[in-house]
Amino acid sequence: MNVAGGVLPVAAAVALLVFAVRLAREPRRLGNAVWLGVALLLTALWLLRETPVLLAVAGAAVALAALVLPAALLVNGVRMWRREGRSTGNLLSLALGAGLLALEALFFAPLGRWGSALVAIAAVLACYFGFLFLSLLVYSVVYSRIGRRGGVDAIIVLGCGLAGDRVPPLLAGRLERAIRLAAREPEPPLLVVSGGRGPDETVTEAEAMHAYLRERGIPDERIRREDRATTTEENLRFSAALLPRDAHRVVAVTSSYHVFRAAVECRRLHLPYHATGSPTAGYFLPSALLREFAALILHYRRTTIAACVAIAGTGLVLAIAA
Repeated sequence: MNVAGGVLPVAAAVALLVFAVRLAREPRRLGNAVWLGVALLLTALWLLRETPVLLAVAGAAVALAALVLPAALLVNGVRMWRREGRSTGNLLSLALGAGLLALEALFFAPLGRWGSALVAIAAVLACYFGFLFLSLLVYSVVYSRIGRRGGVDAIIVLGCGLAGDRVPPLLAGRLERAIRLAAREPEPPLLVVSGGRGPDETVTEAEAMHAYLRERGIPDERIRREDRATTTEENLRFSAALLPRDAHRVVAVTSSYHVFRAAVECRRLHLPYHATGSPTAGYFLPSALLREFAALILHYRRTTIAACVAIAGTGLVLAIAA
């Protein structure tokens, strides 16, 4: 075994150990996703190096993904456009699909030395963000499986857009998840429904959710309304102010794609809450996950900018030296 063959498994084991320690200490840390991604990447590189058949299969899979992924994103983007409207968030999968297609086309264009260097830098940046996205996606699944165990004193239901004054299926899923969680408790927990009124809504999200819970048989004294919030941060912060001091075990309920960001927000606000999610329609997931990824990246914009500058700077130095 040469040096590279020996270093990779050791490095993967170290990264996995760091991830496990961080996970045990605080599962709501964004860095956990990166450490898990590094551990999985190093493990994959080691296996590919040691198994030529896997390397060939992986190469074919990457080539196929380069063809299929942009097309799938474009199709999903058009579907989102038609079913959910033309908001910026709903068009993310369409924009990403078009961007990837353009980047792949540029690889075959006669751009000259500097043009080719810029395309190569763009490709490396795309791989960097792809790695971060996949790491967050995998860790989001891990977090959703290891969420808080034990009793619950209060449940905060995070709002989302209404259909006029009615609860749409996405929000109904969150409310049903909260009802199921509450039903498990010997002492019925308090339910806080959180959400203000959007520009195209006739009532606040909190009011619509309150009416939904009442129709499902939840007594009024078990429900509190928080009707000012317009962001996840405000949902959590304003709802925390409505909870009794003895409510120590609190769970925030949202949709599956939003769980980890809600958990990260709880930690950032120094709230000892955990998050859990309800199922999300498959067609809605690509744009929703991209929107969550963008929001997390913006939270850590300084780190993101520093990484991009380092990648671009290294690429330019190599291009000059070539």
